[in-house]
Amino acid sequence: MVVGVAKLSLRLPGNKSLKGKRKVIKSIRERLRQRFNLAVAETDAQDLWQSGELGLVAIGNQAGYIDSKLDKAINFVENMQLAEIVDIQRELIHF
Repeated sequence: MVVGVAKLSLRLPGNKSLKGKRKVIKSIRERLRQRFNLAVAETDAQDLWQSGELGLVAIGNQAGYIDSKLDKAINFVENMQLAEIVDIQRELIHF
């Protein structure tokens, strides 16, 4: 079993409130869940209105497939242009 984990640090430069941030984060979360079947959660910076952090998790039996799935999900977030990805941390854990 392989678990792929990614942490995305996001910057939301156009946001003017926490309400606006929540709307953007929720949109990104739901699209990732539906399109890539990932577990996605906001993991930090809940009280900051121009930055956020998302954790993504994928589980499977082939490391290449999980790595590719995370790559596609990260590219998808970049192409949405709702938030700028400032930092990416990734890890594949083999059990």
